[in-house]
Amino acid sequence: MSACGSTPAPSTLPAGFVQRTLEFEGRSQRYAVFVPAHAPGAKLPVVLFLHGSGERGDDGDAQTRAGLGPYLRRHADTFPALVVMPQVGKGEEWMGDNARMALAVLDAASAEFGGDPDRTYATGMSMGGYGTWEVALAAPHRFAALVPVCGGVRAPRAERPTLRVTGVAGLPDPYIALATRLRHVPAWLFHGALDDVVRPDDDRRLHAAAGAVGADFRYTEYPEGNHNAWDATYASQAMWDWLFAQRRPEETR
Repeated sequence: MSACGSTPAPSTLPAGFVQRTLEFEGRSQRYAVFVPAHAPGAKLPVVLFLHGSGERGDDGDAQTRAGLGPYLRRHADTFPALVVMPQVGKGEEWMGDNARMALAVLDAASAEFGGDPDRTYATGMSMGGYGTWEVALAAPHRFAALVPVCGGVRAPRAERPTLRVTGVAGLPDPYIALATRLRHVPAWLFHGALDDVVRPDDDRRLHAAAGAVGADFRYTEYPEGNHNAWDATYASQAMWDWLFAQRRPEETR
C-alpha cells in the first residue's frame, strides 16, 4: 500500500517523441527518438529510421515529418518499439561519418531507453534506403533485420553521383557483393514499379543476387507505385509482424 498522499508508480509510461543531442566527432548532433508506451524497465525492440533527401538539415525534427514519423503519430498508443531518428546535414548522404553517427545515436538511445540489442532493426526511405545498406555493412552483426524502401546500390542518376552504397558500389558486381556480405541478415525490400526518382532496377538485381547466394532477401514491388513506397510499406501490418519476429542469431551476438 502506498503512503498517504503519494502517487503510485505508473504501470505504463506514455508514448511520444523526445529530442536529444549527441556530441559526435567534434559536433553536436541533434536527433529524435520515439519512445513507445511501455512498462518501466521493459526491454524494447529498436528501429533505426534513416530519412530521405528532403528531410536533411539540423533541426532534429524534419526527419519525423515524413516516412515513418507520421505513421508513429497515428499509432502512438500501439506501436511497440523504440524508433531512433538521426538527421544528416544539408547536401550530405548516409555514408562515412554520417553512417557512424547513425550507429552512435542508435547506441545512445538504446542505452538510455532500454533497447534490446537482439531486436534491433534498420529501415530507411529513398536516400535512407541506401543508408540502410550502408549502416548494415558498417555494423554487419548489429541488426536482426533490414527494411530498405525505394533505395538502391549504385547512383540512381548522373546528377546524384554521391548517392550510393560506398562499400560495394564500385565493385564489378555490387549486388552479389552486398548480398554475400549480409546474407546472414534477413531483409525485405520495397519499391514502386513506376519510380522515376530511384528506379527499381537495383532492387530487382539485388533480390536476384540474394537468391543466387542464399541470402534471405524478400522483395515487394507495388505495380502502380511511384517513388513514395514508404506510406504503403509503413502501413503494412504484415511487414511489421515479419520485422518484429526477427531476432539476431546467437552466433552474431
